[in-house]
This record gives sequence, structure tokens and C-alpha cells, in this order.
Amino acid sequence: MSRPPAPPPATALLAALRTGQATSEALVEAALARIAAVNPALNAVVAVDAAGALAAARAADAAARAGRRTGPLHGLPVTIKDCFEVAGLPATNGAPELAGHFPAQHAAVVERLVAAGAIVLGKTNVPLYSHDLQTFNALHGVTRNPWDPARTPGGSSGGAAVALATGIAALEVGSDLAGSLRIPAHATGVCALKPSPGIVPLDGMLWPGPGLRRQPDLVVAGPLARTVADLGLALDVLAGPSGAAGAAWRLDLPPARGPARALRVAAWLDDPLCPVDAAVAERLEATCRALEAAGVAVDRGARPLADAGAAFRDFFQLMYGEMAAGFPEGVYRAFTRAARSPPAAWTPLAAMPAGVAQAHRDWLAASERQAAVAAEWDAFFSGYDVLLAPVAPTTALPHDHRPFEARTVALGGREHAYMQQAFWCALPTVGGMPAVAVPVGVARDGLPVGMQVVGPRLGERTALAFGALVEEVAGGWRPPPGLPA
Repeated sequence: MSRPPAPPPATALLAALRTGQATSEALVEAALARIAAVNPALNAVVAVDAAGALAAARAADAAARAGRRTGPLHGLPVTIKDCFEVAGLPATNGAPELAGHFPAQHAAVVERLVAAGAIVLGKTNVPLYSHDLQTFNALHGVTRNPWDPARTPGGSSGGAAVALATGIAALEVGSDLAGSLRIPAHATGVCALKPSPGIVPLDGMLWPGPGLRRQPDLVVAGPLARTVADLGLALDVLAGPSGAAGAAWRLDLPPARGPARALRVAAWLDDPLCPVDAAVAERLEATCRALEAAGVAVDRGARPLADAGAAFRDFFQLMYGEMAAGFPEGVYRAFTRAARSPPAAWTPLAAMPAGVAQAHRDWLAASERQAAVAAEWDAFFSGYDVLLAPVAPTTALPHDHRPFEARTVALGGREHAYMQQAFWCALPTVGGMPAVAVPVGVARDGLPVGMQVVGPRLGERTALAFGALVEEVAGGWRPPPGLPA
């Protein structure tokens, strides 16, 4: 299959805007043409503000001609995951009951992008309430993977990842709880950063609807892009305190712990709790060998956690307790009734009724165990600088829109609960560690594979620095085959 020309990354587009080799209006027009070319088949973008984006682009070009640049993203078109509010555009989070929700102001992350000069093209698709590892909903339909439309792009930032993979946008902002940034990046061959908790504000995020005023447990917002350098560019714009907190403190993330080739690297590439398919394992191991050929020492025997299974179970207890706050009363009551009949064995889905119905005392106990897991991660990163791990155990899965309880995933030759595939993303999340998803090539099944670069708490710059080296040795992003040029 023929490959279209690779669209430039955000850093290259911004350089072209600064030197006058490109105009913002031309970039917006090209993005709108790209939406028209690829979106009917893939359904990544679910709301477009063509007139507003073109007007903003013309204003950005006029300001640039007058020597006034708004910020580091001046004139760059971006798209926004539909769990964040954008003034004047629908913010639905995939929910039919929110089809008429048109917020009056931007979410904090959108405000920061716009203040830095970015131009919002539109919104990208999510699953219902952003609560799925696939991207489909009754309001906007199914988002398809550009590498194989019969496959899901993952979720919940599936539309965002497809917009990047197909060249519609060069930057996106999404959210992550159980891998909602990292799994779509892995499934579509792009990059994503799950930051440390609390450093990117969540004001204006729908959880599951509007009105969120607090930081949900475990949830973060972060960027997606086609290159690791673009993730760093976006992080500089997005991170920092919001609201009243901004009057009292500033964020100053530590620099990378050293040159990427000199970092202490561990690799945890497989585990019986979530066996990794041979096609994925081959690409991960090939990347480790390429790193070693580049002079990096990789320790394949180190493990950050004494009991990864317990940490995985705690993740779901904490996640379900958090999700319960947004459930309608009738749904909550149904779960509390179901919790009276404990399951015969623990699985991610079977644990949901007890997690939803748990007492505050139980949730606090799980939070205490979470703090112990975080301490284990901290101790691990006293001896290592980064951990390499899978993002997911398989390449992009076929679409499966059945209820969660009917879905399974084949791992290690047997069927597991569908959410077992979140194992590799959940463990850094429950520890509060940043993680970068980097594409490391195409598996033998023709689908992309991502590697997770986990860094120490607040060590985003270390994870990004090593992620750039992974990108270098593995070849980085490549356009999906067969797309229109």
C-alpha cells in the first residue's frame, strides 16, 4: 500500500510559521481539507469550527506580520478531546444527554493552549463518559483505526489519536486514567504523555458531566503528538497551578537526570498477570537491543513492585470508588445491590460492584495501600532512572461494542476480562508516575506498537529525554498506509 507524505510535527510547523514559510490560515485550510478527506471513513473529529478557526488564523497571521506573537504555539491548529470544554463548541463527553451543552468558557488546558497562540479546529471523539478502552458512543458513532478500520484506535482518547495519526492536527490534549492517552497512542502509532498527578489542571473537564471542581483520584490531563519533542513543547504550555493556587506556588519540574544514553534503564517487558503477545514482544525486545547497540545498559531483571497484582486490584478499587460519585442514583443503587453477592473470583469487572459500594473507610484503606505502592516506585527510582514496559499486551483490537461484561481479551492463550489489558498502564497510574508512550515500529500483523517509558514522580523531563532516544533508535512515528495524500 502506498504511504502519503508525512505531515510535519508541531515544532516544524511552528518554525515555518516563525520564518514566514507558512501561514496559519494555510495550516488551518490544510487541516480542514484533511478532515474532509479522512474523517468520513474514520470519524475522529465530531465538531468543527471552520469559520472560527479561519478567523483566528487570519488574526494570528496579521499579528505575526505586525511583530506580535501570542506565545510558543502562535498560529498552530489543534484539536481537543471532547471531555474538555471549549467555549462555543458542544462538550458532550460522548453522552447524548449532553448534546446541547455549549460551555461559555474554555477548560483550563484549552485556555492555556489558546493563550499560547493555538487555534482550536474542533473536538475529537470519545466513548460514553470517556469510560472505555474503545471509542464509540450513541451520539457520534464509532471511531476507526487508520491502520485498519476494522480495529479500534483504543480509548478513551481514540479520536484524538486518530486526528494525529492522519495528520489532521499536530497537537492534542486528552485525559488518562486506565491508559486513555497511552493505549490510543500505542494503537495508532503516535506519542502521548501521562503526567504526574496534579501538575496539569483539570478545571473544565467533564467527569462525567460539567461542573467538576476538584482533582479526581488518579485522573490526569496530558498531550498527544506525533513526536516526543512536541510532547515536551505542550507540557511547557499545559503544566502549572491554576486558579487561586497560582498565587501561592509555581511549578518547576526537575531537569532530566542526565544524558539519555547515560541513564539507568530497567525493562519489564512481560508478566504472567498480563502476558504480552509475541508480535508486541518482538518489537519491544528489538527496541531494547537497538538501545543497547546505542550504548545504553538495559537491566531486564528489575521490578518496581513486590506484588503487582495487589497494586492492580487497588487501582480498580480506587477507580470504581471515584467513578461512583458521578453515577445516577439508580445506577449506584443497582451496584450496591449487586455488591451483596461477592464474585467467586476477582476480575477487573467483577470487582466493580464492591468498588462502587465501598465504605469511605475501605476507600481510605486502599488509598493507604496506594501510598505504599508509590513509595515502592520511589524506591525503585532511587536505583533506576526510567522503566521500559509495554503500553498494552496486544496490538489494536477488533471493534467490540458489546457490554463490558460480554467482552474478553485473549492473553497468553486464554481469555481474560477485557480490562485486564489496562494492567501495564494502571501500575504507573496507581503509583503516580509519569509515563511516555512512544511508537517503536510495526508488528508482524501490520499494526503499530508503542513502548511505555515510565519516569520517577515529577520526572517528566527524564521520561521525555529517554523517550526521544527510544524514538530515535526505533524510527518514531510513521503515517498509516493507504490514507489519501
